[in-house]
Amino acid sequence: MTMTAVGSAIEELNLHGIAQIRFERAVSELDLAPGFSDYLRRPERVIRIEFPVRMDDGSVRMFTGFRVQHNSNRGPFKGGIRYHPDVGEDELRALAMMMTWKTAVMDVPFGGAKGGVVCNPKELSEEEKRAVTRRYTSQLGPAIGPMIDIPAPDVYTDARTMAWIFDTYDMTHKGENNLPVVTGKPLELGGSYGRSTATSRGCLICIREAIAWGLVPDVQSLGGARVVIQGFGNAGAGLATLAHAEGAKIVGVSDSSGGIVSEVGLDPGKVLEHKEKTGRVSGFPGAHVVSNEELLEWPCDVLVPAALENQITGTNAPCIRAKLIAEAANGPTTPAADDILSERGVTVIPDILCSGGGVTVSYYEWVQNLQDEQWDEDTVNARLEKKMVKAFRGVFELASERNVDPRVAAYMIALERLARVTQLRGFWP
Repeated sequence: MTMTAVGSAIEELNLHGIAQIRFERAVSELDLAPGFSDYLRRPERVIRIEFPVRMDDGSVRMFTGFRVQHNSNRGPFKGGIRYHPDVGEDELRALAMMMTWKTAVMDVPFGGAKGGVVCNPKELSEEEKRAVTRRYTSQLGPAIGPMIDIPAPDVYTDARTMAWIFDTYDMTHKGENNLPVVTGKPLELGGSYGRSTATSRGCLICIREAIAWGLVPDVQSLGGARVVIQGFGNAGAGLATLAHAEGAKIVGVSDSSGGIVSEVGLDPGKVLEHKEKTGRVSGFPGAHVVSNEELLEWPCDVLVPAALENQITGTNAPCIRAKLIAEAANGPTTPAADDILSERGVTVIPDILCSGGGVTVSYYEWVQNLQDEQWDEDTVNARLEKKMVKAFRGVFELASERNVDPRVAAYMIALERLARVTQLRGFWP
């Protein structure tokens, strides 16, 4: 379990431990039957597999993969698959639980899951990644399926990875409609218009709503708002592009190599071109280089952590100079940081709401696949806008009514929805 000292206290940094703290904070505001909360927090199934892959040089290497399936009472399991050296069971347990809450707060009929393979994809060739994906999929076997568990892209996986998963599954399920087995697929394989930008667009909608609600002091609209984005991957770069198009001033961005800032504003398209050429955002002409830590503390109206977890902690929360934090990543803010930011009057749009655009459009992709339809992008975006606005207002209205912070309110909504469905279904047999 990872801990760090914050003043005289010890801060929890283990993602599973953090998930439990947030769960308990929400449960304390609810009236659940004795023992019921213990049921809701536990995963239904934890799958661990070990499998061999023949590498390009002819050697055989063993890989470890996981799939954690948290709760399916509201529908099939849903969650991403990540490839990363630090993938572990504790992390995936936490992320699967968070996916259950995310699908519930967004009110889409899925449960939560998360999976991954322990590897460094930057050190694997395209053929090796394909082989890892196919073997991982085949060994999961009947644990996934269009009505059972529907994976999606996550850290260091993408639409191509989903195409490999679909093809592997399709080879052993001939004569069935297998397109809904994964979402985030290429358009040519049943992917949805708007899926690649869904997380970014959902985050942008939440920021717009927050400004309209007066939650960003001295800011009346997105136009002219100063925005800093930590993480210039799919979600971060997409958000930068969308916000820039609506007149926001992107004053800082970063990737794993570090950050850049410019008080006159950055053109996300040009920064993306620079990153594609050099592999990093640092070195962009006319911008000042800063560390990721400095970027988080840069003065701005809106700070968007769109990288990994535990970026805003009890240590740096007192130094954050943003007026609003919009969590595009999973778990970027710790409970200790939540307390400090709340005391300072900094509003946080919680991850299970703010990053809910991805799973919402994944749901739309699943529906389109089941119905053999393909909606145009305007239809997808309009439905996403309606869904995000409704979810945002539900969370912030409850936060105001119950005098709790928005994260607790979001968890309360999710837990109540799951508890209600569970009570209606009962326990089988």
